[in-house]
Order: sequence, then structure tokens, then C-alpha cells
Amino acid sequence: MNYRSGIGYGRSFRLAQHRGARGASEYQDVYAAAKYLRSRDDVDSKRIGLWGGSYGGYLTALGLARNSDVFSAGVDFHGVHDWSISVAGLRVPTDTAERNRVARESSPISSVDKWKSPVLLIHGDDDRNVEFAQTVNLVRLLRKNGVPFEEIIYPDEIHDLLLHKDWVRSYHAGADFFDKHLK
Repeated sequence: MNYRSGIGYGRSFRLAQHRGARGASEYQDVYAAAKYLRSRDDVDSKRIGLWGGSYGGYLTALGLARNSDVFSAGVDFHGVHDWSISVAGLRVPTDTAERNRVARESSPISSVDKWKSPVLLIHGDDDRNVEFAQTVNLVRLLRKNGVPFEEIIYPDEIHDLLLHKDWVRSYHAGADFFDKHLK
């Protein structure tokens, strides 16, 4: 699925209004895709999972936080969990109290109290794009709320995971996680 603010469909699509920290408008596309899947006879509506990296990790976490009733499990690779904290390389408008409020409400952590579905979190602790603290803070909240989670933390790894073996391990772990929770 290419959600609004994704690439390949022109500037106005890429710069969708109210995207990310400005209102999470692209989540409407993720949710619409799930509704479509749930309407199909060949899909078990109780076994829909989400996975993604970076911005896709953000949307994965957002789906699990906002709609654990729709998304049964997720794999989040180095996702943004709180837009009100600075995210390297992205201009996040938090210069006023109102913008900071919107950024926080556009974040998975704002709905973490509704989060029930299990998640696998994967993150390198030397990530300079999405601070490792984003995952640490989310884990604290998940633990506090009794949400099942697993995590793979790569010491000295960056956002894009430099080592091929780490990508291979991550993808295998994601597949195993989905087998465990969605089969």
C-alpha cells in the first residue's frame, strides 16, 4: 500500500496535508486498507498484521495503538513513536503549544492506553534518524499497560542496519513473530 505522503505519486501526494506530526492523515489509508481486507471472504479478519520500518514503523505502531481491534500483531522496525520529540532529518512543527499538542496526538504514544496487540520492536541503539529513546520510551508504556512485546536491539547499529546479518535476522524474526501470533 502506498499511503498518502508516500513516494511515486507526485508532490501533492508526497506533501499530503496533515501528514505525520501535523495530524497523521496517512493513517486513514492504513485503516482503509485494513477495512478492505476485512471485507474479503479470503481473509481472516482476526489475523491482520502490520509491519514497517522507519515511517512504516511509525504507521505500524499507530495502527496497533489506535486499532488493536483491527490489527492483531505488528513488527515495528525503528519507528517514530512520539512526534513531539525531535526526529533527525524531519521538520516537525512543535514550535507552539498547539503544534506540540497535535504532534503528540499524531503519535502512537498518545493512544498507547488502547494498545492490546503484540508487537516486535527492532532498533539499533546508534540510530541517528529515529532516536533509540523512542523505542525505550514506548517499551516503558507497553510494559506499564501489560501489552505483550518482544524486542531485538542491535548494539552499535544505525537506522538502516549496516550489517546484512542483522537484516536477515530481523526479517526471519518478523516472519516467526507473525507465525506465532497470526497463524
